[in-house]
Amino acid sequence: MPDDPGDPDRPLLDDAVGRMVRPYTVSEGRTKPTCHFDLMTMVVATGTRLPGNLGLDHSHVLQLCRTPVTVAEIAGLTRMPATVIKVLLSDLVERGAVVTRPFNLAVQGSCAAPDLDLLEALRDGLLKRL
Repeated sequence: MPDDPGDPDRPLLDDAVGRMVRPYTVSEGRTKPTCHFDLMTMVVATGTRLPGNLGLDHSHVLQLCRTPVTVAEIAGLTRMPATVIKVLLSDLVERGAVVTRPFNLAVQGSCAAPDLDLLEALRDGLLKRL
């Protein structure tokens, strides 16, 4: 995420007060995605050039999908509710800009159990935000 406040790709955030645009404004009030996602669904950009102009939030989400990323990671990085991210991702799937696949540890190159330290750190971080 760029640090330059004048950068047009910077999300509409203010470090002191948080997001300056209500999240559901980003999804045009839509609360139901048209595609099925869970928090661990992996999403990756296809590289397809899209006709027309995407909004800033769609573009930011698409940029985050340059490498495989989960819906939960996108929500965390953008500081938006997962429901809003799912709506934005649905728009991108329908345009052929991203594809999805279920999260699979074997695909990630490891059949080992999840790292408990990482999961505890994630839990602690989430609890601090509540």
